[in-house]
Amino acid sequence: MSKGTRYEYVEITDFAAEGKCIFKSEDGVIFIEGDVAPGDIVDLEVVRTKKKLKEAIVTKIHSLSKLRAEPYCQHFGVCGGCKWQHIAYEHQIGFKRQQVVDHFQRIGKIKNVEINPILAGPKTTFYRNKLEFTFSNYRWVTKEQLDSGEKFSKNALGFHVPKRFDKIFTVQKCHLQPDPSNALRNSLHAFGEAQGIPYYDVKYNVGTLRNLVVRTANTGDIMVIVQFGEQNDEAIDLVMNYMKDMHPEITSLNYIVNLKGNDSYQDQEVINFSGETTIRETMEDLTFLVGPKSFYQTNSEQAYNLFKVTREYAGLTGNESVYDLYTGTGTIANFVARQAKKVVGVEYVEAAVRDARINSALNSITNTEFFAGDMRWIMNESFLAKHGRPDVIITDPPRAGMDVPVIDTILKAAPDKVVYVSCNTATQARDLLLMSDDYEVTKVQPVDMFPNTHHVENVALLLRKDR
Repeated sequence: MSKGTRYEYVEITDFAAEGKCIFKSEDGVIFIEGDVAPGDIVDLEVVRTKKKLKEAIVTKIHSLSKLRAEPYCQHFGVCGGCKWQHIAYEHQIGFKRQQVVDHFQRIGKIKNVEINPILAGPKTTFYRNKLEFTFSNYRWVTKEQLDSGEKFSKNALGFHVPKRFDKIFTVQKCHLQPDPSNALRNSLHAFGEAQGIPYYDVKYNVGTLRNLVVRTANTGDIMVIVQFGEQNDEAIDLVMNYMKDMHPEITSLNYIVNLKGNDSYQDQEVINFSGETTIRETMEDLTFLVGPKSFYQTNSEQAYNLFKVTREYAGLTGNESVYDLYTGTGTIANFVARQAKKVVGVEYVEAAVRDARINSALNSITNTEFFAGDMRWIMNESFLAKHGRPDVIITDPPRAGMDVPVIDTILKAAPDKVVYVSCNTATQARDLLLMSDDYEVTKVQPVDMFPNTHHVENVALLLRKDR
């Protein structure tokens, strides 16, 4: 097989990693991206060949799969999000569960545990509580727009075009975040254009309007953060007063002046322009304060269901010492604290630990302690002696999974139970294999946090074999 090889009237076989589809040819497995679904009959052209990877594009669709649904978003095909909206939701969650099964069997060598049916999302649209939009003077214009003959501004406020760091397409309506997200974005875009305020130029790191963050909470609180690419005091004052006056629904209005070459703002000063410095999320009888830099699960409603599974798997009776690793702002730690004797949260980021302590105090929770630093060094023998060996460890690492030294630390702590929450079942399965001499996986519950994407969360319960 070489680049340019064509296949005609072939059937797309299945989904693969990262939401791609595959066609199993006589020449090997070929990966296909884009608007394609298992069961489609298509023509393909190979566009890339590597030793272990062959990729193709669809050049013609002859018939559509029965698994398909009509995409609901006008930006489908251009936007890099919600790539599975052309697949009926009942089939999406079936493929996601199968992904967990495949990873556990193939990577984790775990074949003797039942993977529960996936916990479907209560909402398939407007479920996110946070979105980030980018200003750019390099607007992406589609072929259809070019062919229309209409003149378009070079400025855009929206999302990156997939695989193009320098191109942004203007979002008119996004189906990910509830109102007033779309209204806030479109209002600021119209104002920036009308006032002639320079949009950011990513190639030269110049321009005033750079980034917009909108956070909505289940309490009705709304946070807006406008990121500026230069210290243009007149424009900053103009923009922030416009947002304050025109959108009184904003309860926390903030801005950042970021002169760096990237949009990350964890190391930047956030200036509160008006309103509160935080917004409030609630879960059962708990309240969590979410600041501009705070991490909070982006699907609040489904996060509650995820945490309920986590608490159920922990099986707490009120007598257990629980360690919550990668605790972040302490959401899980505080959620399970009232069912535990004590909860110890460990997190790399000092600012997150401060938030976790604040959230405990806000909810009158007195049996939690939080520590910042590298888990490999914090959880040593003296730490375990001081705080007690854990009966249960809950771990919720980032997509990369746990480092081997962290796994070794868990094995040395030897809790009776480990509840492993993961947003990447491939790295989760890898880590479970490394723990398999000491622990047995007994329960697995996939949770769909991000409908219309290939992502899936998963909770696994591990029991110590010699307990």
